[in-house]
Amino acid sequence: MMTTGIKGKMERKVTDELTAEAIGSGELKVFATPALIALAEETAWKSVAGELEDGKGTVGTRMDIRHIAATPVGMTVCCETLLTQVDNRKLTFQIEVYDESEKIAEGTHERFIVDNERFQTKATNKTKSD
Repeated sequence: MMTTGIKGKMERKVTDELTAEAIGSGELKVFATPALIALAEETAWKSVAGELEDGKGTVGTRMDIRHIAATPVGMTVCCETLLTQVDNRKLTFQIEVYDESEKIAEGTHERFIVDNERFQTKATNKTKSD
């Protein structure tokens, strides 16, 4: 059974490909909010992956993030997650992201535990016509 307190931590160097300008979320050469969200999701799911039964995984269902400071190309960002709540299959994480200078984001993220094969089959079947 999954319990609270599981921590995750990942770092990523901000490259030109991870900027708002490159991703299309803005015009500036700073770490893009969509890239920040992807890093937060990856950090969260990887932190609990080893605690799941074989064939199970998690999918993101909610992200509430405040991106509060810009990070230029070349700096490294560090995302830290903490599993704060387990409600049956719903997992809630606290998210904090820092660059080399300051906190750049904070918020919460929800994921649900799923059966990977069943989930993928259901999604794939959406493309099949009757």
